[in-house]
Amino acid sequence: MDPLKNRTLLKVIVLGDSGVGKTSLMNQYVYKKFNKQYKATIGADFVTKELHIEEKSVTLQIWDTAGQERFQSLGAAFYRGADCCVLVYDVNNLKSFETLKNWHTEFLKQANPMEPETFPFVLIGNKTDVDGGNTRVVSNKRAIEWCSSKGNIPYHETSAKEDTNVDEAFLGVAHIALSNEHKQTNDIYPRGVYDSVTDIIDPDQSRNCAC
Repeated sequence: MDPLKNRTLLKVIVLGDSGVGKTSLMNQYVYKKFNKQYKATIGADFVTKELHIEEKSVTLQIWDTAGQERFQSLGAAFYRGADCCVLVYDVNNLKSFETLKNWHTEFLKQANPMEPETFPFVLIGNKTDVDGGNTRVVSNKRAIEWCSSKGNIPYHETSAKEDTNVDEAFLGVAHIALSNEHKQTNDIYPRGVYDSVTDIIDPDQSRNCAC
């Protein structure tokens, strides 16, 4: 028996402003690594994680995206076939929270899901460790209220740097994605999304932590 026949591929798109820690969350979850140097993602890239959920073998394919506005519209081919969208913001950065509505709208516009009102999103508030929480500007209550306004989106708070609640957040994502699994076959590597994926160090932000 071919083991791949019983394996479920779940495509998850991670969106949010540049510097909120999208790449750091993914690297902490998949590789258990954290890099203190800030690296700006160019275009898009993905990592995979093998899981067993509800007696199913699941490959969680997590797509990382650039947060810069010039990369905001990567095209429908990139978003196509997504089973879940994860929105990430920095709890210490009000702007990154306020732009969540733009990322939410952008995803629905590009992915064009059959049932946009019920398509699963997950919100992650990252960098809870910074300055012991003293520089936090977005309260847990405000984030939950935003989630409620979008159809009760599940909410998790994390620290990629300290590996706080990262596994729990992505496991929740996997369960939601699995529940939304569709029957159509997804391309594991959609050609045309990008030809070369590279990470560069932004000299203006190299001192910033991407936790």
